[in-house]
Amino acid sequence: MSEQSDFRAGEPIPGIRDSTANPAPLGLMAFGITTVLLNLHNAGLFDLGTMVLATGIFYGGIAQIIAGVMEWRKNNTFGMLAFLSYGSFWLTLVGLLVLPELGWGPAPEPTAMVAYLSMWGLFTAIMFVGTLKINRALQVVFGTLIVLFALLAIGDATGNASITRIAGYEGLVCGLSAVYAATALIWNEVYGRTVLPLGTVRK
Repeated sequence: MSEQSDFRAGEPIPGIRDSTANPAPLGLMAFGITTVLLNLHNAGLFDLGTMVLATGIFYGGIAQIIAGVMEWRKNNTFGMLAFLSYGSFWLTLVGLLVLPELGWGPAPEPTAMVAYLSMWGLFTAIMFVGTLKINRALQVVFGTLIVLFALLAIGDATGNASITRIAGYEGLVCGLSAVYAATALIWNEVYGRTVLPLGTVRK
């Protein structure tokens, strides 16, 4: 019987031989790269265009949802909830940007976006508590994501473009930390040893 994903601490499913690949690197890399690209825009490096929107749909959205379904197969509730939820986040975010352009509804008011970002910040805080039993790398990912949602919500609430720009740079830290965690999972598995540490949490 093979071990479960390194994405969480847990026991393999009794009586089931798991021969599927670890989906955590896919989900983390999809989240990380998409977060980096969006926050390069938030930092003011380029305008929001189809490059970010397409990445949000197909990589940040669909790829994370695939990873979440695979985590369900591995009996990993944390991974399933995280990847399915953040994959859906990217799809809804693209919808909020694109649907008004198609005439399918009005653009959300700033107060609506504050509520949207605040609820995602609350969800992330709930998930962060779960990372306290997993590893330090994920604690950094979820911790910086809480700060990112808070900054973006404050930026929308105040209309202060400088706060949104600061959020962009903070979001780069969040996205790159997810890329690091994904890289560590990949390299550590391929080389059969710890190439990049994830930061083990004492049980």
